[in-house]
Amino acid sequence: MTMNLRDNIYFTLVQPRESGNVGAAARAIKNMGFERLCLVDPCDYLNAEARAFAHGAIDVLEGATVCANLTEAVSDKAIVIGTTRRQGKTRGVIRPVKEAVATIAELANNNKVAILFGREDKGLLSEEINRCGFLMTIATSHAQPSLNLAQAVLIVAYELSPVCRNNHCARTPKLVPQEHLNHLYDRIAEVLRNLDISMRGSEDLESDIVRNIRHLVGRYGLTHWEVDMLHGICSAINNKCKRSG
Repeated sequence: MTMNLRDNIYFTLVQPRESGNVGAAARAIKNMGFERLCLVDPCDYLNAEARAFAHGAIDVLEGATVCANLTEAVSDKAIVIGTTRRQGKTRGVIRPVKEAVATIAELANNNKVAILFGREDKGLLSEEINRCGFLMTIATSHAQPSLNLAQAVLIVAYELSPVCRNNHCARTPKLVPQEHLNHLYDRIAEVLRNLDISMRGSEDLESDIVRNIRHLVGRYGLTHWEVDMLHGICSAINNKCKRSG
């Protein structure tokens, strides 16, 4: 079970621009017993600098999955978790890394989990944050709160490694991947429009509600049965709206 659990965790770097960071990240996750590295629209990550920083982990670097965009990277993942140092009420639930890793290990027992790390200069964008079920943060000094990308990867992998090794959680149900959840979110947005609650003056209620539902569902995912049930509810509401109209 432990090996499958580790194989289900994907350290996902979004638009990394320093090849040395990519190489160091590859080394960091291998140091802690992980292998799955995913790169979204990366820099030249196979150059001499990256290989030097990936000392002993060239196999992880060369075996990295490369995706053109985040949608492609997370389409087959059941759970998406982001990393951040910034707070904000629209960012959803933000948990300390030590607390978050227990949930990651539990979910990864039977599902693919993507952990997102943002750009070196500006982290994850708002639209990328919105794709995450929850965020985790690493406590740092106020004098210098920003961590180097590869350092952040190392700390998360370090905290996650013993939890994976000692994990005795019951096997988590198989959850649907993001590509199926996206269709459900579109159906929910359609229901909101049919119920005439998509706007309140200039306020975009539809986007706010769907974003919060994404965060809610994304914390623990949905089974296929639950998704089918929610699609059925959406269909019933839409049909009722059509008859009433």
